[in-house]
Amino acid sequence: MGKEPPFRKINHCLKTLSDCGVRFSCYVSCFLIALFFFISTNLKAQSKIPFIPDDFEVPITLETNEYRLRMLSINDVDMDYEAVMSSANHLSQVWPDSNWPEGLTLEQNLIDLAWHQKEFQRRTSFAYTMVTLDEKKVIGCVYFYPTSKLGYDTEVFMWVRESELTTGLDSRLFETVRIWLKDDWLFENPAFPGRLISWEDWEKVPQ
Repeated sequence: MGKEPPFRKINHCLKTLSDCGVRFSCYVSCFLIALFFFISTNLKAQSKIPFIPDDFEVPITLETNEYRLRMLSINDVDMDYEAVMSSANHLSQVWPDSNWPEGLTLEQNLIDLAWHQKEFQRRTSFAYTMVTLDEKKVIGCVYFYPTSKLGYDTEVFMWVRESELTTGLDSRLFETVRIWLKDDWLFENPAFPGRLISWEDWEKVPQ
């Protein structure tokens, strides 16, 4: 039998703590120990192609009069999970072939957020949570991922919670992110799959 995947060890650790009724702080501590093991033993999985130059200063936050964008982290797990699950129908259309967030649990969301946080720290992708200015509510997310598609240098995704769709927040976020990319990032040709290019056409773009 092959080696047990590190994420299975993490999930087993979390389930054990949950079943025993241990406080969430201990739950997180065990997760972080297991995650450290995963990261330290799987660095070969990191892309060898630099996503951004080593000397580029990654923007930490972007703030408007409506919201703040900042690094998504494990500290956001409860607020992020509430936002995701309240908007499950809408999010299933943002990534139509992924089935996300169907079946998502708080435990799995914690794992996802830890991975996003580590990727941000390693500068291999960037996930920003979108929070109200009082930091009491998550109202969306923005993601910058590397791409292998010819003619593009990043893939950009974003969403706002379903309750905000009628307010026009999604359109305002989209325009703000486009300006942000132009003014503060080095990407010359970002792709917006599902927005400026249909998923069908995106799949046809050669690598």
